[in-house]
Order: sequence, then C-alpha cells, then structure tokens
Amino acid sequence: MTSENHNSKSIFHGFWALTNRDLKKWYKEPILLFMSIIQPIIWMGLFGRAMNIGAMLTNNPLVPPQIADELMKNTFGVSDYFSFMSVGMLSFVTLFTTMFSGMSIVWDRRLGFLNKALSTPVARGTIIMSKVLSAVIRSLIQAALVIGLALLLGMQLSSSFTVLHLLGVFAALFLMCLGLSSLFIAIAIRSARWETQMAVMNLLNLPLLFTSNALFPTSFMPDWLQTISKVNPISYGTDAARQLLILPTINASQLAMDFAFLSVFALVFATMGIVLSWKYLSK
Repeated sequence: MTSENHNSKSIFHGFWALTNRDLKKWYKEPILLFMSIIQPIIWMGLFGRAMNIGAMLTNNPLVPPQIADELMKNTFGVSDYFSFMSVGMLSFVTLFTTMFSGMSIVWDRRLGFLNKALSTPVARGTIIMSKVLSAVIRSLIQAALVIGLALLLGMQLSSSFTVLHLLGVFAALFLMCLGLSSLFIAIAIRSARWETQMAVMNLLNLPLLFTSNALFPTSFMPDWLQTISKVNPISYGTDAARQLLILPTINASQLAMDFAFLSVFALVFATMGIVLSWKYLSK
C-alpha cells in the first residue's frame, strides 16, 4: 500500500470515527430521538389541525364551497392547509437539529475531547465536517419519520408523486442541512460557553422559521419581510419539498432556482466552516 493510499484511508477512517461518535450519542439514547420528533408532532397534531383554515371557509355559509376551495388553492397551492404546514415541519426539524450541531462542538471543547481530537493527525476541517455530516444524517432520518407521521395524520400527496420526487425532497433537505449545520458550527467554533451558543440559537431559530414559507406563504407577507424571505434558505428548501410532495404541478424553473440557491448556500458555508477551522480551531 502506497503512503498516499494509506493517508487517504486514514483521513476517511478519522472522519467516519468522529462522525460515528456523534451519532452514537444520538441513537444510543432513544429519548433524544423521541424528543426531537415530539415537537413537530405537537405542531402538526395541535397547531396544524386546530388551525383548520379550510374549515373556516368551507363551513362558512357566506362562502360557496367552490369559491372556498379556489381561495385555498390560490393562497396555499393546495386545498388542505394541514398538508401545506406538514411540509413546513420538515424544515422545522432540520433547522432545530442543525442548530444543535454548533452546541456539540462547544461541549467537546468544555469536556476536553476537542483538545484530544486536535492532538491527532486528523485535519481540523475533518473535525468540522464530521459534525456537519452527523447533523445531516440525524436531520434526514428525522425528516423521514416526520413525513411518515404526516401521512398518517392526513397529509395528501400530489397525484403525480413518485419515488423520484421523494429522492428530490431528500436532496433539497440534504443541501439545506449541510449549509445550516456549517453555519451554526462556524458561529460556535470559538465559543467555550454553552450559554452563549444557546443565546445565539434562541435569537435565530424563530426569525429563520417565521421569515420563511414554512407556515405561511411569503407572497402575503409585508414587502420588507418578503425581501428577507428571499435570502432565507429555509424558504427554498420548503418550496422544493412542497413542489415535489404536494403541489399538483411542478414549476420547473422555480424548482431549479431552489436547488441552485441551496447548492450555493451549502457550498459557501461548508467552505467557510473549513476555512474557519484552519484559522480558529485550536486547543
């Protein structure tokens, strides 16, 4: 075996060892998985079903059923708000899972594991990307569970839905998770206090969620809020998932725009995370 092949094998081994370490803390504690999906279940089961916008129109004697159905489709793209909101829960899950990837590196620093990892031949960028990959894997697994639960609760797929559409959904979520986890790790890379990272998470989570189209169409938001939504990656990930899962027709140009934005977003922030690790990640 040449030294180049040996080094490549060592790099991959170290990368997977660090990734698997983070994953073990997740799958060996089922309560963590349970807690990570119970919140979107509550949102879907309580908020999604309690806020029955369709019934507000269809049960209104002043609004004919056909007009009510047309209003729903013109507003949400589908006649069922629950289906619209359920897809938004995929972004909800990925957002909150990737936010905790930054917390992971803070705890590794506090507990001394980061110093040990930095003392090994593993590259600093590998340490960062292992955190990113573990967050992406967790997010995609939880998103799959949310899709299954949403279907059980009544989410209606489009008549043209295929397995390829589902693969496209996970591709969009993968890019969004990659960019978001890299972003939050970059924010946390020099932090040694978990209180600081929690403050950052609390500051960003709801603004990112509510300035997106996860719960309500951005076209009905104020102009200044629509401007923010246009640079919010969650809007693009959610739109791609909705087109592929529930909308009756796919806008090919908009779908291509969604994937282009998410690809650039993931590439820029993954690169930023690696560059910052070279510069700032230290014992």
